[in-house]
Amino acid sequence: MSKSIATNSEWEISEFDVPGYLRALDVTPGPPSLVLLETLHRAHAFTFPFSNVEVLLGNHPGVKPEAVGAQLVERRRGGYCFEHSQLFAAALESLGFTVPRALGRVRALESPRTHMTVLVDVDGVRYLCDPGFGFSVTGPIPLAEGSVRHEGDREFSIARIQDEGWPLWAFQRDGEMEHVLDESTVHAGDVRMGHLKTSTDPESVFLNHLMVMKHTPEGHVTVTETGTTVRVPGAPTVQHSLEPEQVVEKVRALGVRITDQEAERLSGIVVQLRY
Repeated sequence: MSKSIATNSEWEISEFDVPGYLRALDVTPGPPSLVLLETLHRAHAFTFPFSNVEVLLGNHPGVKPEAVGAQLVERRRGGYCFEHSQLFAAALESLGFTVPRALGRVRALESPRTHMTVLVDVDGVRYLCDPGFGFSVTGPIPLAEGSVRHEGDREFSIARIQDEGWPLWAFQRDGEMEHVLDESTVHAGDVRMGHLKTSTDPESVFLNHLMVMKHTPEGHVTVTETGTTVRVPGAPTVQHSLEPEQVVEKVRALGVRITDQEAERLSGIVVQLRY
């Protein structure tokens, strides 16, 4: 692969407690391989919830490396793509993988580049890994035109598209575009700028909705300010409306650790978001 990548020193991977991360995933380290990549991706998706709770509470610690590891692994607060992807990439690099980062646009070419993904080179093949997308693939998919990955009755695929002549990769779920990305070099400052946009822009979806999601053995669970959605491959999607206090209970049940005082605040925020 000819693409240059930002240096490890820029991404400060030494700031991450990779052994602690691997213990949290219950994954034994080993030499770089597709099997290990698959194992890490799936374990990450089933361990750490996608969550914007910190954004809604107004006390997000930021997405610099020293804050990200503590946020996800030590404090178990959950996070969104900028946290998940940085941690995942740092762990992979520590294990010897080559890991270019990438930024994407969610569901529309006109969207800002505010989604962070991870590209991983294994045995001459570049794979897209997406541990920080709320309802996404649980393992790597080759970054090549026509690549397909099936998970239950869901089909994830890669397509090549253009935006005013600029080549992009489209990541699709059941034929619908989830996001598009390019392979231009991403620097740490780009990630901090994306976080600033998503966490402070009054029009950001993360300031106007509760979004907590996680892959679980019972299916993929989404919690919003109105209730829950449970998706099980091969079965009808099930939605339940909940009272604000029940919403907060579900947030906690998905693994987002908050204090009783924060739970009370979040319940009040849920009421505001509903009405």
